[in-house]
Amino acid sequence: MDKYLEYLRKQFSERQDSLALALAEGAAKSFEEYRQLVGEIRGLSFAQLCVSDLVRKLENDDDET
Repeated sequence: MDKYLEYLRKQFSERQDSLALALAEGAAKSFEEYRQLVGEIRGLSFAQLCVSDLVRKLENDDDET
């Protein structure tokens, strides 16, 4: 896997884990903060999915050449 894509995947995962822990510990002081944290987690999940799809596509392209 490309080192840059692996770096992105790791950064996304670490941030997502950090936010999930913060939520579990009650970091959201209001519903608005809760929604912001959940929205960021959802965005990071989507970004990780995009990176995984890109890695798969790149690997398949390499196999075809």
